[in-house]
Amino acid sequence: MNQLDIWGGIECSHCRVGDTYSDQLTRNGHWHRLDDLDALADLGLKTLRYPLLWEHTCPDNPDTCDWAWPDIRLPRLRELGINPIIGLVHHGSGPRYTALHEDNFATGLAQHAARVAERYPWLTHFTPVNEPLTTARFSALYGHWYPHTADDRTFVRALLNQLEATRLSMQAIREIIPHAKLVQTEDLAQIHSTPAMRYQADFENTRRWLSFDILCGKVSPAHAFWKYLRQHGASEAELQSWVDNPCPPDVMGLNYYLTSERFLDEAADNYWPCHRASNHRQHYADVEAVRVGTLKMAGVCSLLMQAWQRYKLPVSITEAHLNCTREEQVRWLHYVWDEANAARAQGADVRAVTVWSLFGTFDWDSLLTRNVDSYETGVFDVRSGQLRPTMLAKLVRHLAHGQKFEHPIMQSLGWWQRPSRVQFQPSTAPAQPRVLNAVKTREKATYASRHDESENLEYAA
Repeated sequence: MNQLDIWGGIECSHCRVGDTYSDQLTRNGHWHRLDDLDALADLGLKTLRYPLLWEHTCPDNPDTCDWAWPDIRLPRLRELGINPIIGLVHHGSGPRYTALHEDNFATGLAQHAARVAERYPWLTHFTPVNEPLTTARFSALYGHWYPHTADDRTFVRALLNQLEATRLSMQAIREIIPHAKLVQTEDLAQIHSTPAMRYQADFENTRRWLSFDILCGKVSPAHAFWKYLRQHGASEAELQSWVDNPCPPDVMGLNYYLTSERFLDEAADNYWPCHRASNHRQHYADVEAVRVGTLKMAGVCSLLMQAWQRYKLPVSITEAHLNCTREEQVRWLHYVWDEANAARAQGADVRAVTVWSLFGTFDWDSLLTRNVDSYETGVFDVRSGQLRPTMLAKLVRHLAHGQKFEHPIMQSLGWWQRPSRVQFQPSTAPAQPRVLNAVKTREKATYASRHDESENLEYAA
């Protein structure tokens, strides 16, 4: 196995809230700065998650495409020796003439994907839809993004539409670029809980794999979520088509944040004013696991091993970002890098860690629902309109050139590893999370969906 690689990524969400799009590429200025790409090459990056978004290219009419922006940037990346992983939809719902839950979403994206492949046949790696499960949850189950619904039926349709768009897009791309690779991204999560809330944690810990399970053809009638999907609008023929014609990723792209691990506690009043959730059975607290005392988080290495053991597919960390001081950002990326190497040492085929986001992000502390210019720096600080390297740039340059990074700040633990991280004490001792398989065996349990009536799911403990 080759040395672990360091990839780069640019926050490019083009999220629709109401009738307005939040366009990160415009807000961080990359849309207007071609020489950004030279700065990335100077870091030593050879692989870059890069957008060629459907909404940008065909905003008003599927037959009217504007290629001016990518026609300049993609050839420049090629000249610089940087291989782009092309993203076509990133937390978006497509142009205004479609949406995640509409019938023309999948075929429309596939048409766009074919045109991209025809115009740039040297491309090799694609992410047609970034984080389809997360996007479906935030858009259709929690109502944050368009179409702003909060029901399981729209959630299921949004998820299946995005996955079908991925399958059709890769089929269209591979007709032109037969060796094209699918890098499918998704949040690398784990839910912890008190014993009383373990039914909800089990539900979410099974659901977190759903996009990969469907892509890999694992969702048969024996799967824990088959009944749920059927009850909320998926036809048997639709689900069976994935068993018969799967579209497994060539690389599983797993995105990990400190907020990716959650803790659920029925004693919601103990966590005020933090997030309160409801599953129509009971109200409970849903907080960052890192803030809960006596709780042992899974961590990056353990979660990578879970993914590897479940699918036996190459894995990469495709987003690693922390909104904090520059010093803590360095400690965080270095921590993720060490954890990825530890998973490799245990036998997982871990390919890379992606520093995200190179130019920082805007308004993610409100999940893009408010436009108040709340900025988080990345490898570069762009608030002046120009790129100013942060301390992260030094670390990225060392990792890209295979050099050991030594700095006095590395002598201190990250804040997530210190006792001062704790803000809350659980009402009871946390339950040990169960490792849930994709198919049923002997045992049944009743779960509650966060936004619908409880469903009966079957799992293997």
